[in-house]
Amino acid sequence: MSDFHLDGTRCLDVVVVRHGLTSWNQQRRYQGHRDIPLLLPDAEPDLERLREHLADTDFDAVYCSDLTRCRQTLEAVRKGHPDTPRYDARLRELNFGDYEGQTWDALKDDPDYRAWVDSQGRLATPGGESADDLWARLSAWLDEVLAEARQRQQRRVLAVSHGGTIRELRRRLEAADFWDGVVGQAQGRCFTFTFQEDGWSCSSSSVVPAPAKATS
Repeated sequence: MSDFHLDGTRCLDVVVVRHGLTSWNQQRRYQGHRDIPLLLPDAEPDLERLREHLADTDFDAVYCSDLTRCRQTLEAVRKGHPDTPRYDARLRELNFGDYEGQTWDALKDDPDYRAWVDSQGRLATPGGESADDLWARLSAWLDEVLAEARQRQQRRVLAVSHGGTIRELRRRLEAADFWDGVVGQAQGRCFTFTFQEDGWSCSSSSVVPAPAKATS
């Protein structure tokens, strides 16, 4: 992670990671806004790998979804660091509405569910959100992060969030395919933004934690 590009323009790293494993992840249930805690001790190996990756990194600001699984993840991976996290409901997972608590096997023959899946997020879930709804709150959060980063000359920030929010960030910032933007538990992306005369833009992104190097 670097503070400036070679041409001297200011850059900001926004590290966004997904929460650790829950029982509903294991059961492949839609969680959405349901406040499901981490599945311990099963979640610990992934959390430890992320903790080690972030151990030597100082963040100018730390954000977190207000749901328990994200709060627990942040506590596990930043234990011992003097962070003052800001809990923000805008970082929540997509609201899956009537599908929360359900599995693909239970829903696969429902025509409304099939239409939602085939729409790649363009349709809202019954009683829930569309991808555009999710992006509306995510982009509002991101605009505030970028504005504060410029005002306070911040260099890197951390956010603990959810799989669907990271997928939507990747779709909007990386032009990733809707289904290709998924990341695993306690994994995420580092989005690097550069500030020039026309404002902030995402110039690159990378995997978090970085893939382990192959050994010979």
